[in-house]
Amino acid sequence: MTAPVRVWLNRTYAENVFFIDLLRAAPRPVHVLATHVDPDSPVLAAADLGALEPDGLSAEGYVEFALEFCARHDVDVFLPRLHQLAISLRRRDFEALGTALVCPPAAAVSLFASKADGYRALDTAGLPTPLWRQADTAAELLAAVEEIEATGMTACLKPATGAGGEGFRVLTREPFSLRRLAGYVDTRVQLDQVLGALEQSAAPAELLVMPYLDGPEVSVDCLAEPDGRVLAAVGRTKQGRRRGFTLDPAYLEPARRLVEEFGVGHLSNVQFRHERGTGRAVVLDINTRPSGGLHQLRLCGLNLPAAALELALGHRPALPAAAELTLGEYTLVSTVQAVLPRQAAAPALERIGGGVDVGAGPVPVPVRA
Repeated sequence: MTAPVRVWLNRTYAENVFFIDLLRAAPRPVHVLATHVDPDSPVLAAADLGALEPDGLSAEGYVEFALEFCARHDVDVFLPRLHQLAISLRRRDFEALGTALVCPPAAAVSLFASKADGYRALDTAGLPTPLWRQADTAAELLAAVEEIEATGMTACLKPATGAGGEGFRVLTREPFSLRRLAGYVDTRVQLDQVLGALEQSAAPAELLVMPYLDGPEVSVDCLAEPDGRVLAAVGRTKQGRRRGFTLDPAYLEPARRLVEEFGVGHLSNVQFRHERGTGRAVVLDINTRPSGGLHQLRLCGLNLPAAALELALGHRPALPAAAELTLGEYTLVSTVQAVLPRQAAAPALERIGGGVDVGAGPVPVPVRA
């Protein structure tokens, strides 16, 4: 019997319990390891081996922890989310242990770690981007907001670095009123408050300012060869509760160009929104990692986690033709997920002679026999 492929997911999203399900649907047996600092993360219970990992390590310290973890647990394939860049820079060290990394080359990870650098690269390549400005000071922010408002649109901002919707705010000139205390908390923030905070800050803020694009979102999930040659790409449409799949070239072609031109190998995700007025699809964000919603592609007949595993092992994955995909609509509902019994936090690793204290490693929590 073929030995299971040992796959490690580090500090990933709770939704990736479904990613683990798709790995188990791969054509070869797998043994899934998952680590997290949160003992209640459901991915620990979903894995064959859940382990607490130490918190507060530097990127370099985390890489040492990861190398030791791979060596100790004979990891065949590692899908890093946390400290992806630092891990990708040490790819050869992982390969020397027999561990294949499922993440893009360091150059691609580094480029898109900064949204400003990423947008500049896309503009140079002629790929569609929204109107955007980088604002490090109050004066730059005000100038950017006025430029956007002159087009009749509302300005929003987000940090130049960060994942998902972290730090996203819609700027408003309306004064705060009791009406804001009714209903749900929203993302609006008063422009004068942000300007005041910037004026008092000793360090530049590194913010991006752009029009608020409230139209439907299309999120294109991609699987590519390590050098960026795209093997599969499908768009997921999002408008309120209604979701669906699309193969529209308006999204797939720029996503394919982006992935191939910048070498975003393995699993990635390109998000699009639409310009108000023109309806033109523009690139909103680039994720050099699998999206949290990647598992939804199972509904159209595509298992990209299993395909990425085959690719990492040096095999050409069997992928359905576009005509064979089911492009229906769907919605999302929550479900109950198991968690493990309460576990104590993992101890911090300490460097000893430039190495890692193996005795202070993660606390393994076996789940399945």
